[in-house]
Amino acid sequence: MKLFLSAAILTVSMLVFGSTANAQQKRIGMKKAQRIASTRARGLKLKAKELEKEHGKWIYSFEFRNKDGSIREVNVDAYSGNVVGVEREGKKQEAAEERKETKKN
Repeated sequence: MKLFLSAAILTVSMLVFGSTANAQQKRIGMKKAQRIASTRARGLKLKAKELEKEHGKWIYSFEFRNKDGSIREVNVDAYSGNVVGVEREGKKQEAAEERKETKKN
């Protein structure tokens, strides 16, 4: 009887905590992430967007063109929706990054 009760408690615990863990692992989606990123780049034109793994974490990366031609990159955590980085890239940095990406592919 004790063995059955222990097994039942273990099974229920796994179901409850397992489904909670899965719900926390859902990505927020590209559209929602883009709305979040746009709050850090009001009035700027979106140049590129992608889902990528950086430093072991999944992020949505958005590149917006600044009025001076430079790029503002806004990174949004794919699960929490938090903005995890905002960077400004000059034209030289952008060209170097594009060359690096071309070599990768």
